[in-house]
Amino acid sequence: MDEPTCWLCARRLGRRVEQHHPVPKSRGGRETRPVHPICHRALHATFTNKDLEKAGDNPQALARNPDLARFLAWIAGKPPDFHAPTRRPRRP
Repeated sequence: MDEPTCWLCARRLGRRVEQHHPVPKSRGGRETRPVHPICHRALHATFTNKDLEKAGDNPQALARNPDLARFLAWIAGKPPDFHAPTRRPRRP
């Protein structure tokens, strides 16, 4: 049996799992995807709901953002239940 993985970073999921709406509920989204809590926070710290709606169910499109790409490179070697405070990128 395959171990479940995070929708965003593709690492194995740990004990704590959150459900992310690729299309935000406020934009009519119903489907959810399993993500690490730290990945979920990084998504919402980096993107607006409008941005998330445009990307839809495509984590590769989101990963093209330089801030998220840096996060994904940093988190890649961390254990599944790793957590740290989430920094918000500076927005103009």
